[in-house]
Amino acid sequence: MAINKLLCFAHRGASGHEPENTLLSVEKAISLGADWVEVDVYAVEGELVVIHDERLERTTNGTGYVLERSLEYLRSLDAGKGQRIPTLREVFELVGRKAGINVELKGRETACLTVSLINEYLKERVWDGDQFIISSFNKRELTKVKSIAPHLNLGVIISERYHRYSQFVRKHAVYSVHPHISLVNRRFVDHAHQLGLKVFVFTVNDPRDIIRMEAMGIDGVFTDFPERVTSLELSNQKAKSKVKPP
Repeated sequence: MAINKLLCFAHRGASGHEPENTLLSVEKAISLGADWVEVDVYAVEGELVVIHDERLERTTNGTGYVLERSLEYLRSLDAGKGQRIPTLREVFELVGRKAGINVELKGRETACLTVSLINEYLKERVWDGDQFIISSFNKRELTKVKSIAPHLNLGVIISERYHRYSQFVRKHAVYSVHPHISLVNRRFVDHAHQLGLKVFVFTVNDPRDIIRMEAMGIDGVFTDFPERVTSLELSNQKAKSKVKPP
């Protein structure tokens, strides 16, 4: 049986090397051969800003909650190595179809803005719809996406706090499920595949875990170190090339 390629999702860009969710991190992910770049978004003053936490302290030199700050203030901050908090549009422009983009909806009112931006790139920039995945823990935002853009791929993120996803998946024609690595075993993978879902696991940094995920038939992994996945794929290709045909 042929083994499908294990897709590499650069988690918040190549966040093991550069400040997470910055253009520097995204650029590094592309240079390391990531198939997909994953970023997180909040909606502030009608703009999608790329940052993971609700608060600013961990990843920037700012203070307070993202949604309680002005766009001007957010854009003035240092997000590491002199990088500022990017907009989602800036990420799209940098990626430029060199990889797929997984947008994780973190805050409220992100669904419509994300769909609008993606549709702009599908129509005016002639991008392919399969180059985008919109994912979230927030089922309300995902439902909004599906109601206004049934053509876009949805990814349901699940962790220890939420195990039951089958009903939502069947109702909304979800494309993929994104489980925390602690939830993943052969039974989980087989069940998800039976539902017609791709399985993309987060966050997989240990090379031993990457190999284990591949052996279980996982479709892709989110990692802070894209080269650990891409180097595995290269090793597999070399091994296959050494196999003599019957």
